[in-house]
Amino acid sequence: MTGLSLLLLGCTPAGFRTPRPSLTNSGLNSIYPDGEPAFNGDGRYLVFSSARSGSQDIFLYDTQERRLVDLPGLNSSDVATTSPDISADGRYIVYVSNALGKSEIFLYDRQTRNVQNISSRVAGDVRNPTISGDGRFIAFESNGQGQWHIEIFDRGPQASSRPSPAPSPDSNANP
Repeated sequence: MTGLSLLLLGCTPAGFRTPRPSLTNSGLNSIYPDGEPAFNGDGRYLVFSSARSGSQDIFLYDTQERRLVDLPGLNSSDVATTSPDISADGRYIVYVSNALGKSEIFLYDRQTRNVQNISSRVAGDVRNPTISGDGRFIAFESNGQGQWHIEIFDRGPQASSRPSPAPSPDSNANP
């Protein structure tokens, strides 16, 4: 009965900060299907997919400012984008897109606004990308060898969005 009372009265259970759906599609929830949420490292940014713009797109919500953040160059009206994940600092977003006629894994850099195809040389279908906290590694599933398995793409140490630790004073000493 308590659950029904909460629903009927419009109260939100303790701990929830869920905004109501927006008729203008300008907030976190819309009247269209929103899903596949992923937080960055400190919870400031929430990346998700939604059909609110007429096609399946990727959106970024700033939980501190309680608003959507622009992602110039990421979405296109005739392309479906799904399965987003975000680096710890919120700079990089990985996702699946059918922009090239089949599902591919793409990386979007919020700082440079560049989009990079990560899976162009992978045979078969791809799905479920995830990115390491520092943005260096991207893992995803592919079925190019007859069954689903995990691919790991290393963008290299220069791709890390975190500074490298300083070498210790003894690191140059000979043993």
